[in-house]
Amino acid sequence: MISGFSKLTKNDKIKWLTETYFSNPKEAKEIVEKYWNTDADLQKLHDEFSENTISNYYMPFGIAPNFIINGKEYAIPMAVEESSVVAAASKSAKFWSERGGFKTEILGVEKLGHVHFSYEGDTQKLIQFFNNELKQKMKEDTASITHNMEKRGGGILQMEIKDKTDKIPNYFQLEVSFNTKDSMGANFINSCLEQFAKTMEREISNSNEFTQEEKESLQIIMCILSNYTPECMVRAEVSCPVEDLAEKNINPEEFVKKFTQAVRIAEVEPYRATTHNKGIMNGIDAVVIATGNDFRAVEACAHTYASKNGTYSSLTHCEVKDGVFRFWLDLPIALGTVGGLTSLHPLVKFALELLKKPNAEELMSVVAVAGLAQNFAALRSLVTTGIQKGHMKMHLYNILNQLGATEKEREYFTQLFKDKTISHSAVVEEFKKIRENN
Repeated sequence: MISGFSKLTKNDKIKWLTETYFSNPKEAKEIVEKYWNTDADLQKLHDEFSENTISNYYMPFGIAPNFIINGKEYAIPMAVEESSVVAAASKSAKFWSERGGFKTEILGVEKLGHVHFSYEGDTQKLIQFFNNELKQKMKEDTASITHNMEKRGGGILQMEIKDKTDKIPNYFQLEVSFNTKDSMGANFINSCLEQFAKTMEREISNSNEFTQEEKESLQIIMCILSNYTPECMVRAEVSCPVEDLAEKNINPEEFVKKFTQAVRIAEVEPYRATTHNKGIMNGIDAVVIATGNDFRAVEACAHTYASKNGTYSSLTHCEVKDGVFRFWLDLPIALGTVGGLTSLHPLVKFALELLKKPNAEELMSVVAVAGLAQNFAALRSLVTTGIQKGHMKMHLYNILNQLGATEKEREYFTQLFKDKTISHSAVVEEFKKIRENN
């Protein structure tokens, strides 16, 4: 155990960690320092993004070009370590660029927050007092917080007391919806909610309409935004005549039949839906991370939405009508293009400029398209060549990198395993033979 770790200098933190937990402290220290930025000011900026920072953790920052979204061309930044994600997105982008590209539609921009509280008293009296007096007082008390947001066209949209006593005795919510425009809005929403709670306590305590017992029963439990945003939603879709979907070894009708069946399976079978949606999130998370947004919130929201009907299901859907194939994704997602890392992290600023400095709604569209493209690429592989062909090529390169293979050796192994199943042991065994012979 150590006391006051956060107060140590970065060098002292590293010294304590390496000497306490590593058999070779010198080597461990070298690894940590190897990933420091040579620009001291830039490194200081990164150090201050989080607590107890000792180094930087690098992820590949790739580009998926040739996306046509609502008639505009994009090159999409993706920060992701998983093999083949960027390649799959790029392949989908090129495929659909020749078939009209991706279309998107913003279905809503409302975000929610709650004051969770308990109250033992007359429920109708509470709701009536809220509607007649409390709601207006709350808006007045948050005017200084909401002023700038309202100037940008956002602010508080609706407020409602919700009776949740059927789930937990004496449990109520103040549910508030917000439009936070181009900011993700967490700080704004939470600041409003905390003031709402103070106003509620004050006004009920000072009111003559409640008994002393009712006043004393009011207890604020917590004030927090919800990362579930079913009213902050974007739809991304592609469509084309069925005959435009011909594949090398399969006719378009058979391809579409297998593709739609694959989507239907993910709609009804949670075991498949989990992997299906994970593939969608490969594309979504990569863009969310590259643009400095909160991928944990995005993941939580998407998976909650996938379970909205009581069983976990696919986020994408497919239909064929009048000879036209249509494939779409409805994605609840809250993003920001101002605030947070967007004005601090140099690569985030680079990513947003690459995307033509989008507003929040435009970024929602780009992210949804990345998820749909990823899913199309995965399903296309699954129902034709199989998913392993692309994955195994990257797997081979990873093994060869671990072995320290030369460029000539990489070329040899690429040809050797061109039509063979790749296994770690087979590659290592062949690599040893080559090195022994040389």
